[in-house]
Amino acid sequence: MKFSFKNDYSEGCHPNILEALLHSNTNQQAGYGEDEYSLKVKDLIKKTINNQEADVYFVSGGTQANLIVISSILRPYQCAVSASTGHILNNETGAIEATGHKILSIETEDGKLKSSDIQTVLNSHRNVPHQVMPKLVYISNSTELGTIYQRQELEELSEFCRKNNLYLFMDGARLGHAITSEISDLSLEDIAKLTDVFYLGGTKNGALIGEAIIINNTSLQEDFAFNIKQKGALLAKGRLLGVQFLELMKNDLYFDLAKHANQQAMKIKNALLEKGTVFLSDTYTNQIFPILSHDIIEILSGKFEFYVWKNINENYSAIRLITSWNTSDEAIQDFIKIIDENL
Repeated sequence: MKFSFKNDYSEGCHPNILEALLHSNTNQQAGYGEDEYSLKVKDLIKKTINNQEADVYFVSGGTQANLIVISSILRPYQCAVSASTGHILNNETGAIEATGHKILSIETEDGKLKSSDIQTVLNSHRNVPHQVMPKLVYISNSTELGTIYQRQELEELSEFCRKNNLYLFMDGARLGHAITSEISDLSLEDIAKLTDVFYLGGTKNGALIGEAIIINNTSLQEDFAFNIKQKGALLAKGRLLGVQFLELMKNDLYFDLAKHANQQAMKIKNALLEKGTVFLSDTYTNQIFPILSHDIIEILSGKFEFYVWKNINENYSAIRLITSWNTSDEAIQDFIKIIDENL
């Protein structure tokens, strides 16, 4: 069986989560997120981000989180702004547009937005009231290209959004990997202060399923639960999400798992760099995009699964490799061995 570098959710979940689910399985609990596990981890998350005024909600997946947050925040005539690589643009089957909200796309080299990018959009949407109103800035951290926001970048973006009366929403499907990157200088507390809404991704970091939506802007909190229910995201057995996040947040397991995934990716990256390999983007998270010859790609595909991400020319393509909380040293060594023998 081939080892998969296609994504970071090929495995089920971390054993601690299975044990916690089994241990709590027959304990009767209140439904719809009012169970003791969900309530306890919500308090734990608030303490971690140092914001007791935040609201925390659990939903099953990232697309669901993006859909609910954006459709809840925006009025019918308002729209979102996103990098052209943004998940809401390319991987969600028009979920946001289906709620009646346009997404304005911005081309970027590294998947990150800057205030100057957004200013260009604002300048081109001044024909009031004949154009949609840009109101929400959507960013991913880490981005779909594996890059991350540094504190100064996020501070500048946050300040710009507040000055221009824009909401800042961070897709945190891989937020653990962003925070534990070797070049990161952001904490969860920083992110909570600098965004209106963000979420902690569990699906791609050791959970069976689940994302924790965290609403920092108190003006956006009212009636949010109605939107979750209306979109079919309010689980009767909300305990299933609460138990998982409680286990992830205990003893920093969430961050340890993401750090492991990053470190495994960096082993491959460093081995490729030693061979003179060029990368599509310079990443320090669990996503890397090496540009390899088609011959090498064919050899690697005999033992590993991964995506051929972008054709560069008739001889070379960029592939995407993603490591997970469970990527073994053996898999990394096998990959590097093939690289050493053929590059």
